Amino acid sequence: MPCHLDSPARSSPAPAAALPAALAWVEAELDSLRAAGLERPARVRQGRQGREVTLDRRTLVNFGSNDYLGYAGDVRLTKAASKGACAEGFGAGASPLVSGHSAAHERLERALADLLAVEAALVFPSGFAANTATIAALVGPGDFIASDARNHASIIDGCRLSRAEVGIYPHRDVRALDSLLAARPQARRRLIVTDTLFSMDGTRAPLADLCTAADRHRAMLLVDEAHATGVFGGRGSGLVESLDCADGVHVRVGTLSKALGAAGGFVAGPATFIHWLRHAARAWIFSTAHPPAVAAAATRAIELVATEPNRRRDLAARAAAFRERLQAAGLDIGGAEAQIVPIVAGSPDAAVALSDGLAAAGFFVPAIRPPSVPHGKSLVRVSVCWHHSDHDLTTLAEAVARHAHRD
Repeated sequence: MPCHLDSPARSSPAPAAALPAALAWVEAELDSLRAAGLERPARVRQGRQGREVTLDRRTLVNFGSNDYLGYAGDVRLTKAASKGACAEGFGAGASPLVSGHSAAHERLERALADLLAVEAALVFPSGFAANTATIAALVGPGDFIASDARNHASIIDGCRLSRAEVGIYPHRDVRALDSLLAARPQARRRLIVTDTLFSMDGTRAPLADLCTAADRHRAMLLVDEAHATGVFGGRGSGLVESLDCADGVHVRVGTLSKALGAAGGFVAGPATFIHWLRHAARAWIFSTAHPPAVAAAATRAIELVATEPNRRRDLAARAAAFRERLQAAGLDIGGAEAQIVPIVAGSPDAAVALSDGLAAAGFFVPAIRPPSVPHGKSLVRVSVCWHHSDHDLTTLAEAVARHAHRD
């Protein structure tokens, strides 16, 4: 049975106190954000993730979640987490290297390795930590990183943290990538890093060509499968599997918090590499392990991905039909080719207006603005999930067409 929790009423925030003189500059920064249309609201969600979401006591059809397979609110994960907490307590208590690595974490890492058909995996407190720690462990001063221009912020920050030289190649432009790598023959190590499914564009990386480039330039290839894990491939392990590129990809990063409905991140690859990473990934070494109960829930989600392949098949079909409806209405969805579907609005104000119009029609579709997207490319992002019906998607497409075509 689902858990039923009373949602506390949201109290009015207390008036903000005057900032100390040393922090007075913050007000000017906030004023600049407001003037540029980039201030974000702090929304409070009541209840669990699912087809509908209640934000600030307003219930809308939820197209703002990364819960692609509908597992985030699934009672089967709740039960697994409850059993895990009863068995091992909730907090891990220490870093994995000290005493925080539990039997639940060990089972999860084995399940991840089996899902991805690799030798080993390592679980991190978040996908962000997995990227920043792994990139900074792989390369450093004297090395070179080639990074796609649309990569996630965690990849960008990992590149900065590494202190390696970074070259940015235009989105999915393998020819430009080749030029960058060819111009750095003196680099001690070279690393290509990319998302496989880009979180704001819904576009796919040209993985086969990237594998070829990595081989040609003797470079390492790290891919982030955050938005593809669970969604693509015969086993549901991601686009590396779907595109048959496992032999050319050296390191895979992913999250447990999107299609798997849990929390945390992971890195997967050869056992020797994972063993070395335990000695080199600072965000893993110096962070308390994430709760064993969460690991238990993630392991249950991996089991469900294996036994419920219909969810990813249904998701792919519904997302394709939705994209076709938007394109038929003359809407700009960029090069979207997955369950992430952007509708490009242009300015931040236009994106917010479109999001507000869709909310008035009963849909939560968040506005995405810089720095998440380039200037002039603000958009609303539709995240299609398994629990959305054909009716949901048809009526949303109609609402988008109606509001996007208004001046």
